[in-house]
Amino acid sequence: MNGTVAARVWELADPVVTHEGLELVDVEFRREQHGTVLRVFIDRAGGEGGVSLDDLTRVSRQLSDLLDVHDVVAGSYNLEVSSPGIDRRLRRPEHFRRYIGKTVRVRTAEPIDGRRVFTGTLTAVDADAIVLALDGGCHTIRFADIARANYQPES
Repeated sequence: MNGTVAARVWELADPVVTHEGLELVDVEFRREQHGTVLRVFIDRAGGEGGVSLDDLTRVSRQLSDLLDVHDVVAGSYNLEVSSPGIDRRLRRPEHFRRYIGKTVRVRTAEPIDGRRVFTGTLTAVDADAIVLALDGGCHTIRFADIARANYQPES
């Protein structure tokens, strides 16, 4: 809905989440059937062990107060703070690095070699791109071209 709101929330939320020994994974801000929703996804720092209900409650209270003080979102909205789940979204190079050797699904904004969806083994990550092994070859996808990426847990 509004990338600037999500970016501003990320900027404000990251120090709070980090101070709690947690990691900010994603921020979504969008209009849904029952109103505007701001979703903040957090995980245990390093992705090990997950978050507890107490973690979610504590961060939610802190973020609610902080967002009210800074008046980031105009009008009413629902704040949801939750775990990213097993098929967590990957946004930043450090998120991808944790999943080298694992299966990820990437959807690109525009087609690359005639396709927009790539599911394969993540083999490398640098500051600008990732490399996926699939279909007997390797595909380099720049971060700028990624619309959405998720870890694909083994079935």
